[in-house]
Amino acid sequence: QVQLVESGGGLVQTGDSLRLSCAVSGLTFSSYTMGWFRQAPGNERDFVGAVRWSDNRTLYGDSVKGRFTISRDNAKNTVYLQMNSLKPEDTAVYYCAADYDPVGRVERRPVQYDYWGQGTQVSVSS
Repeated sequence: QVQLVESGGGLVQTGDSLRLSCAVSGLTFSSYTMGWFRQAPGNERDFVGAVRWSDNRTLYGDSVKGRFTISRDNAKNTVYLQMNSLKPEDTAVYYCAADYDPVGRVERRPVQYDYWGQGTQVSVSS
C-alpha cells in the first residue's frame, strides 16, 4: 500500500520559515518525481515545485521561486519543502505527490501525479 505522509505544517508569522517533510512508503521512491502542491479555500490546487528522481533537477512555481527549495533523500524515501520568507498568501494546505516518471519530464499538472498525501496546513499571519 502506497502512503505519503506530510508533516511540519503550522502557524507562523510573515517572514518566518518552515520545513515540510513527506515520508513515502510502498513504492520505488527512486523512480518517482516528487511534487508539492498547495490549495487555499476556494482555489484550485496549485503547483509549488517538484524534484526529479534521476538527477534531482527541480522546477518551481513562479510565486515561490527564490523562497522555497525542494530536496529529496532517496535513502530515507523522504522529500522536503523548505519555505523561507513566508507570506500570508502562502497560507494553504500543502500536499506532496508522486509521479511515476521513467523519462524524467517533471510535470506541473496535478492530474499527472499518481499518489497523494493527506495534506498539512500552513498558515502565515500578517
